[in-house]
Amino acid sequence: MSYELFIGLRYLKAKRKKTFISIITFISVMGVAVGVMALIIVLSVMTGFENDLREKILGVNAHLVVLEIGKGMKNYNEVAGRIKTISGVAGTTAFTYNQAMLSSRGGVMGVVVRGLDIKTAGDVTVLPRKMKEGNLEGLRLPIRELYDTPEMLLPGIVIGRELAKNLGISIGDEVNLVSPLGTMTVMGAVPRMVRFKVVGIFEFGMYEYDSSIAFISIENSQKFFRLDDLVTGIEVRIDNIYRAKEIGDRIQNMLGAPFWTRTWMEMNKNLFSALKLEKVAMFVILVLIIMVAAFNIVSTLIMVVMEKAKDIAVLKSMGATSGGIMRIFMVEGLVIGIAGTITGIMGGVAGCMLLKKYQFIKLPSDVYYISTLPVMMDPFLIGIIAVSAVSITFLATLYPSWQASRLDPVEIIRYE
Repeated sequence: MSYELFIGLRYLKAKRKKTFISIITFISVMGVAVGVMALIIVLSVMTGFENDLREKILGVNAHLVVLEIGKGMKNYNEVAGRIKTISGVAGTTAFTYNQAMLSSRGGVMGVVVRGLDIKTAGDVTVLPRKMKEGNLEGLRLPIRELYDTPEMLLPGIVIGRELAKNLGISIGDEVNLVSPLGTMTVMGAVPRMVRFKVVGIFEFGMYEYDSSIAFISIENSQKFFRLDDLVTGIEVRIDNIYRAKEIGDRIQNMLGAPFWTRTWMEMNKNLFSALKLEKVAMFVILVLIIMVAAFNIVSTLIMVVMEKAKDIAVLKSMGATSGGIMRIFMVEGLVIGIAGTITGIMGGVAGCMLLKKYQFIKLPSDVYYISTLPVMMDPFLIGIIAVSAVSITFLATLYPSWQASRLDPVEIIRYE
């Protein structure tokens, strides 16, 4: 062990009559620890929130969507077959997207009606795995023209749990689907209305989706909204969500005009950009806590230098160099920073594990996208926090250490 390291560690302990220095040292360690712990917990929660939100969005929506300029896409089976030949594509399914009114005895709600291909929907979305009651098989019954269709022959519709609560309905109940784009008669436009039977209730865990989306078969959607044989587009699931832009460009180059693609990042750009900006802002704000602790380290080392002035003079008279004196106090400051960082990491990881296990912080699902506080610890992020904390505390040691190395032993000994 070098003398710089030995003396630096000894200086962390104060003499019995001067315990004030050791108290300040402890406060400096805890200041760094609190800053590191706050950074780990807050950024882990924000990372978990971003990941959870991404999973929910991509569970309902595809990784990318292929559309055709105009009213819709006609030869969608042929287009889907060509898309499947591209490397990285895991599944495709056609879809329709329209808006309508859903009415029952419990009320009326505006909904987004999505027509899905029952055979291939599970290849792209998680809807079949999110069914809480019923299943998708009931969607196969076709729409019949007569309004007085027997109950056993009613076409099926699948709705979200929150939407079912708002309308006061459950499995087996009947609802009316009303399209604002109705049929023209001599009396003017008459809204088109068809009775459906609720054959399934899903729950994605995201209030916005669970309260505003309804699914019917793609054939019934084409018939109800008078789309003939058109669909809105084709949803595509890929192996790596971060290659969506690359694969989307390849699909567009292969299909050519009038086809175009939109990735999940483009469709949710504002949301994820805001999350990323908020994450960076929180990192900067919480780093200020560590900087405050760094100033405590500066003041601690300055006080130690003042207290140990005679020791510095003796060491220099014995042959210690200015660089050696500087390293003594740098060691002392670094030990404070490293001890605080390790303590903070342990506290932060423990806090994250408690939040993840017990989920004792609840959020109102009608206000936030999620009902509990998600936590996702990223080892890389924790490493960045640790390196940042140690770097800041190291920089804090430079000025006091430099001041200590400049002390003149002759001047100090002369007045003792």
